[in-house]
Amino acid sequence: MPLLSVQQINVFYGEVQALWGISFDVEKGEICTLIGSNGAGKTTSIKTVSGLLRPRAGSITFEGERIDTLPAHRVVERGIAQVPEGRRLWPEMSVEENLELGAYTKEARAKRKQTLARVYELFPRLAERRRQAAGTMSGGEQQMCAIGRGLMSLPKLLMLDEPSLGLAPKLVAEVFGIVREINQTGVTVLLVEQNVRHTLELATRAYVLETGRVALSGSGQELLNDPQVQSAYLGH
Repeated sequence: MPLLSVQQINVFYGEVQALWGISFDVEKGEICTLIGSNGAGKTTSIKTVSGLLRPRAGSITFEGERIDTLPAHRVVERGIAQVPEGRRLWPEMSVEENLELGAYTKEARAKRKQTLARVYELFPRLAERRRQAAGTMSGGEQQMCAIGRGLMSLPKLLMLDEPSLGLAPKLVAEVFGIVREINQTGVTVLLVEQNVRHTLELATRAYVLETGRVALSGSGQELLNDPQVQSAYLGH
């Protein structure tokens, strides 16, 4: 049984349909990715998993239980955390205050000190800047803070929306290395990215979205070698 199973969901913004019968599975312990161009439905998909949007049809199950009717805070309590595109930090609050806000659930609050220590171990630069206003840090440091905030909720599934967006190439490689390290600690990852090559090299499983539909799926390596993917996204 997959950890997360999204089956035939239709999602709308008002009367405009954004997702058309999307289905994908995420197995426990893997890095799964959704790739595609702008407007393909990647962010809409994970917002729907998070409970921020409601599907009009289809189902979403997590650990075998339906979650598509739950409010977003209940989805977090089940063990799903989303790191949004654009980081969405509180810029005038300190790094540590931003991180502590991620410890939302009762279990996470009880283990806040231990989790914070693990986040600082993973991101030493955040430990150095723990009293600094989050908005004064570099883009890469802010992305680390956003990921750390997601980890503070002790997620079973961490969903990352465009974590490399706007970062210098050196920092992009660092962020992808961090994603791999997080996964190696036992956290399942669902990654939304436009950096297709890096993503497919990292991913266990991948789905290509086009105009709100799943166009292709397979292992990361299979799609990396797929002529259609190479032509559309890798410039071959």
